[in-house]
Amino acid sequence: MATAKIATLLIRTIAKPISAQIKNQAKQHERFRNVCVSLAQMMYRSEVGLRTGILGEPAKHIRPLSETKAIENGANALAEGFLFSVAAALILGETYRTSRNQSKRRDDVDEKLDGLENKVVELRTEIGEWQGRWEEERQRNDDLARILTRVVEIGTKGGVLSQVEALRPLGFQKHGEEGQERPKK
Repeated sequence: MATAKIATLLIRTIAKPISAQIKNQAKQHERFRNVCVSLAQMMYRSEVGLRTGILGEPAKHIRPLSETKAIENGANALAEGFLFSVAAALILGETYRTSRNQSKRRDDVDEKLDGLENKVVELRTEIGEWQGRWEEERQRNDDLARILTRVVEIGTKGGVLSQVEALRPLGFQKHGEEGQERPKK
């Protein structure tokens, strides 16, 4: 960005001596002098015509400028036109560069937004999975709580052993004095 600003300043600085050289060349070269005189006379006639039109007076015979004045005015117009065109080109170039940078920045932001949207979708999917697991665990916890509550009820009403014996799967019986259970053969 700084290099673009420096380049713009450099071009403007170089354009001023070129403009001065245009003025000098108008006095030295015959063809260029004729172009300057024609331009100055045309501008002068247009200016006088506009002035008289605005004032409401009819445009009578418009006396042409002297050659010295015409050369000077034409050279000034060309030099100022050159400076104006350089400034306009620099402004257009800066506008293009800025819009290109903004477009690039906008594309980067769009890519980041797409990435964030994908991440949000992934996180929502993961949250859904965790919620499913949580529901399973909650259901399992509720089942275990009911079983524990039932065991406590049975224990408090008495006859724990008889109830436990009734819950024991078939095929197991008590063996020995320690109360160890062994499967039947």
